[in-house]
This record gives sequence, C-alpha cells and structure tokens, in this order.
Amino acid sequence: MEAGAGHTAPDLMAAGVAPRSAAFLVVRDYLTLTKPKVQSLLLFTTVTTMYVAGDPSIGLIFLTCLGGALSAGGAGAINHAVDRDVDLLMARTADRPVASGRISPAAAIAFGTLLGCASFALLALTVNPLAAALSLSGLLGYVFVYTLWLKRTTPQNIVIGGAAGAVPPLVAWAAVTGGLDGMAFYLFAIVFFWTPPHFWALSLLMKDEYAKAGIPMLPVVRGEAETRRQIVLYTVLLYAVTQLPFCAGGLGVAYLVPSMLLGAGFVYCSVKLLKTTERRWALRTYLFSLAYLALLFLSMAIAANV
Repeated sequence: MEAGAGHTAPDLMAAGVAPRSAAFLVVRDYLTLTKPKVQSLLLFTTVTTMYVAGDPSIGLIFLTCLGGALSAGGAGAINHAVDRDVDLLMARTADRPVASGRISPAAAIAFGTLLGCASFALLALTVNPLAAALSLSGLLGYVFVYTLWLKRTTPQNIVIGGAAGAVPPLVAWAAVTGGLDGMAFYLFAIVFFWTPPHFWALSLLMKDEYAKAGIPMLPVVRGEAETRRQIVLYTVLLYAVTQLPFCAGGLGVAYLVPSMLLGAGFVYCSVKLLKTTERRWALRTYLFSLAYLALLFLSMAIAANV
C-alpha cells in the first residue's frame, strides 16, 4: 500500500491482525481524529453554561453535547488531514493516524465533513437553528481561520484562532434560551482570554518541536521571555474579564469568591513562570489552567442555582 493511502480493517487482517483487533484499531484511529481529550473540557463548559442559562432537561443537554462533540470532532479530523506534514515532524504528533499513514487525508476530510454536517442537522432539527449555526461557525473558524490561515503565518495564531474554541458557551446559551445576551458573551470572552496563557504555557514546553516544524508559535518567534510576559498580561486580563458576570449582576458572591481565588492562583502561576526558566513551572501553569477553567465554570453553574 502506498504511503498515506490509509489502512482499513481488511488491510490489517491481510497483515495478520485478528479481525476484532483490526476493527478495534481502525475505530480507535477514527476516534483519535476527533481529539476526544480536547473535547472533554469543551463539553464541560457546554454543560455548565447550560445550567447558568436556565434549567435544561437531560435530553436537551445530551443533544447539545452530542451536536457539539460531532462539530468539534469534525474540525479535529480535518485538522489532522491539513496538518499531517507538520505533525510528522513533531515527536508528540508523529504517530497521529493521518500523519503516520494509517488513515488517508481524503478519508479524514470526508469523515470530518460528515461529522460537521451531522452536527448541524442534529442541532438544527432537535435544538434550534441558532445553536446549529454557532456550532458550525466554530468548526469553520477552527478549520479555515486557525488551521489553514493563522497557524502557519503569525505568532498571534492562538489569540485570534482561539475564538473558535470559545464558541461552546454561545452554543450552550442559545440551546437553552433560543438567543444570546450579555452573559453569553461574557462566558465567550472568558474562554477567549483563557486560551492564550493556557496554550502558550504548553508551547513553552514544545518550543523546539514547533521550531522544527516551522510553526511560528510565540516562543519560537518572540522568544521565551516575551512569551512569559504575554502569559502574565493575558492572565491579568482574564482575571478582569471573569469579574464581569458578577459586576453585571448575573452571578452573585457564590461565584465571585471562587473566581477571585482561582484567578489569584492563575496569576501566581504566571508570575512565577515569568521569574523562572524551569520547565516544571510551564507544565504546572498549563495543568493549572485546565483545572482553572473547569472549576470556574463549575462555580458559575453552582452560583446560578443556589
């Protein structure tokens, strides 16, 4: 088989892999295309936002999350196909299904397109057209704005392209209320300003890999010292943005206190990262950012229902 043609279950069986094992490997590779680890946090912000917006039924939550998962999965699959050349150059991504040749680029794009269409149809028919349109905008933004345009051309790629990853709260709000208001955009802004410090902390750890692949991430283009300064700047901006739900009267003290404590923790990590070149602080900041967003949105859901 030619490189990049992809491996199907019959191909693997012909190579001596047991039928069940062959089918499992194919399913696992297609699941990998959807980037399930990335999706988990996006889906968590979706569920918690729905409880901030109102009192959604379990059925509505399920359908909204399923539609969101299909959309994000479709974007991820297309991203695997487009980025196969740079993925192959980085140790962290070289074994991805398309980069390694186990799934062909055409198959990944077809799979991603199918998931995107299924997401739009599901949300439009079972939730509402606005939620469907917003979810589709997230997919298109991630594929065309971030992956095809910004990622390889500017160190601001994750700042501008991060808007696609901030769409889930808008989808969730539209699913529950049928519209959008100021609070929905506050939650969008929180995820938007969270994305740069979160991703730049990871990019400090992956600087050499990105440089090898020719991806102009901030540490590669501007250096690690500037990246650390930008992390502090965006973390402080994020702290300010997280106070908007309280200041606007949408959420009370039950949200204000944890948002302040979590924000202080994030600022501490970013300032500590600014003062040291130890890789462990980049890793700690990255891991804390994951817990930070999850706990922040959880506190919103709790505060909205006490």
